[in-house]
Amino acid sequence: MKKLLFVFGTRPEAIKMAPLILKCLAYPEMFEVRLCLTGQHKEMLQQVMDFFKLKPDYNLALMMPDQTLFDITANCLLRIQKVLDEYHPDLVLVQGDTSTAFAGALAAFYKKIKTAHVEAGLRSFDNYSPFPEEVNRRLTGIMAHYHFAPTPQAVKNLHAENIHQHIYLTGNTVIDALLLAVERVRIDEKIRQHFSFLDAHKKVILITAHRRESFGVAFEDICNAILTLANLYKEVQFVYPVHPNPNVQKIVHHKLDNVTNIFLIDPLSYPHLVWMMDKCYFVITDSGGIQEEAPSLGKPVIVIRDVTERTEGISAGTSLLAGTKTENIVTAASSLLTDDRAYEKMAKSVNPYGTGNTAQVIIDILLKEQL
Repeated sequence: MKKLLFVFGTRPEAIKMAPLILKCLAYPEMFEVRLCLTGQHKEMLQQVMDFFKLKPDYNLALMMPDQTLFDITANCLLRIQKVLDEYHPDLVLVQGDTSTAFAGALAAFYKKIKTAHVEAGLRSFDNYSPFPEEVNRRLTGIMAHYHFAPTPQAVKNLHAENIHQHIYLTGNTVIDALLLAVERVRIDEKIRQHFSFLDAHKKVILITAHRRESFGVAFEDICNAILTLANLYKEVQFVYPVHPNPNVQKIVHHKLDNVTNIFLIDPLSYPHLVWMMDKCYFVITDSGGIQEEAPSLGKPVIVIRDVTERTEGISAGTSLLAGTKTENIVTAASSLLTDDRAYEKMAKSVNPYGTGNTAQVIIDILLKEQL
């Protein structure tokens, strides 16, 4: 029996780890599984744990008011050391590009424990966008033993960095999670009632925007674009779950309060977000995960970032990279709202991030490998 330690601390990590954890738990004769939450997020993370009925074995409780990247990384590294000393895992699994993933991989490296990197190989080729995720992901790749790459391009990126061993093309576990979740939320009346403020006969555009590299002029431009669209298309409903970060809250409420067809709401739990993605017409986002998820539901994605490490979606036509300039965002959204052919082309493009069997693919690899 091999001892596995899953280390994660944010909501996106929990979403993408959950299908793999559930699959590993289905092989109790092969794997002993422990979950280590860093607590980089708190309430939003717990919502996902509850939804997938997962319980942590360790909780590092990192989150503190006004925490910095220095706080997260240093405290995470120190506290994971204690977990590794107590549990002695054969393999540490980390996901994606967070400070938790980097610190978890570094701690395992210091202890000479193998690391598996789920969602390896994504690159924007700009160290400061997304920040600090691009560098976190690259550094994690240097230390990882197993690389579970979601797309052929991710595999190529790893080879270009002289990483050649133990690379596996797996797809992305986010699609596994989404397909599990959407079956549940479509029949959940309580979730539908949560959005009773919406008119079911009108189109809905879902907006998520919170990336730190956009703070300042770029974020004001994004809000100006939303306001312009709301004024141009009065019959369309714009739903914006506003991130709790004060840098987001202040500008969003200053620019977008008291507009009748803009609904500024609290951050959504994972099942509520899935319901909204399923019901919306398209998505305007700077999120990485939503770029992967929404196309599986046939929803076009306008990416409001200057660069994205999810280039496969752009190439496949499921996403459009609009940048952060007001006029570019307005033009992209207006095209989808007024040109049925443009909309159908994006909505019917094939999602390049997988079909929902990624967790099983990774399990099969782990069962064959000598951990």
